[in-house]
Amino acid sequence: MAKITAAEVNKLRKSTGAGMMDCKKALVEAEGDFDKAVEVLRKQGQKVAAKRADRDSSEGAVIAKVSADNKKGAIVSLNCETDFVAKNDSFVSMATQLAELALKVNSKEELLKQDMDGLTVEEKLTEQTGVIGEKLEIGDFRVLEAAFVGSYIHAGNKIAVLTALSTAGDQAGEVAKDVSMQAAAMNPIALNEEGVDQSTIDSEIEIAKDQLRQEGKPEDMLDKIAQGKIKRYFKDNTLVNQAFIKDNKISIAQHVKTLGADAKVVAFERVALV
Repeated sequence: MAKITAAEVNKLRKSTGAGMMDCKKALVEAEGDFDKAVEVLRKQGQKVAAKRADRDSSEGAVIAKVSADNKKGAIVSLNCETDFVAKNDSFVSMATQLAELALKVNSKEELLKQDMDGLTVEEKLTEQTGVIGEKLEIGDFRVLEAAFVGSYIHAGNKIAVLTALSTAGDQAGEVAKDVSMQAAAMNPIALNEEGVDQSTIDSEIEIAKDQLRQEGKPEDMLDKIAQGKIKRYFKDNTLVNQAFIKDNKISIAQHVKTLGADAKVVAFERVALV
């Protein structure tokens, strides 16, 4: 049996993130061959991944990253099984690395094929499943491109938001962060009225009419009053129409116009683990 040194075990641990004993066992099985030991650990990860494939991975970390020129942003949620793992620094670091890689691609499928420490992202997730002992997977993937993209990550890495603005400028970063924080806190259902599904509007109108009937309002007045309630619904639930949380005398749309008369929010993406 090949003699395994502490230095060899430590090298494998640093390379894979696996525990010391797992690394030593892998090196023993590989008779001291480093590459074979890495393969042994990878196969262990595949076995663990197969066993935990049906487990619920509702915990994790959501990370948003923006390119150096602020033209593109990406959000990735790296999901795991427990909050204990989700709060681990190495797990959050991995999620951050995935978000950085996401800036290079436009789909989850492309992301899974990206190189990550000499493996594809898909292989890396399998490897780390073996190391951590929990199911790991990319839960959500979003990208935005615009004249200016800003981001915000809520404390605890449970909510991340990207905001796309129609214009850049000296204050664009601050404004985009303000809007992203608004979306994180208020969870709007759409950017504006046009983004609200018609079935949602119809449902809200019927709810409003039922409430009005119960209040004794005459039937011929229901439509007019319900339309007024829908306008209020849009004001409360669409991002650009919401009152700005830092100054409720103005809307988000008005706040963005501090960048210029034509400035507007063109899109946003919000990902949350709840």
